[in-house]
Amino acid sequence: MKHRTVIAMTAGAGPAVSGRLTGVPKGRPVVLRDGSAVLIRQVRSTDAPLLADGFARLSAASRQMRFLGVKIELSAAELRYFTDLDHHDHEALGALDQAGGHGVGIARYIRDADDPQAAEIAITIVDDWQGRGLGTELLAHLSDRARQEGIRRLTALTDAGNAAVAALLRNAGARLVRRGRGTVEYEISLASPGLQRKCALSRPAHTAQQSSAAMAWSASQRSARS
Repeated sequence: MKHRTVIAMTAGAGPAVSGRLTGVPKGRPVVLRDGSAVLIRQVRSTDAPLLADGFARLSAASRQMRFLGVKIELSAAELRYFTDLDHHDHEALGALDQAGGHGVGIARYIRDADDPQAAEIAITIVDDWQGRGLGTELLAHLSDRARQEGIRRLTALTDAGNAAVAALLRNAGARLVRRGRGTVEYEISLASPGLQRKCALSRPAHTAQQSSAAMAWSASQRSARS
């Protein structure tokens, strides 16, 4: 079965097993529009506990919005799938609160097996971090990574009632391409390689206002919606 991703501005990445970031991994600091600071870095296989903890902190409504159905827990197999990445066909970037060390958001793309220049994206932001510009930052960073890996088109499947994501995608230049039963699908065309920005993970800290809105901790397999 082909993997599908669902984009949702609900809750997201959580802290490590101890509830705090135990060591600052490689990444770049970003200052959001309200002055709060996050570290954005690539997700790695050892981050499974962060994802599990983040899922445990989701409200029922957030889980419903994210997975388009009832979702009680993430299985061990799903946690491996979401964190054991090749960073080429499957990439994910996590945002960590620099003040408290907690995970506060994640953005992900999964390349389309039938079209290597296309990928589906997903983004999840912890509820109390929404409205600060973190979604825009993660989308921009993920777009840079996608361009670097030869991706030219991004698609996003979202709940039809998710107004926050609809606004985020429209601001990123997305166009509505399909409506389903309770879902909508958007598409964003990425700039050609010659026009791409330097990857956000290798540029200095900056504010959310300074980053250009472009596309993009959780993508889900369609079979995970249960």
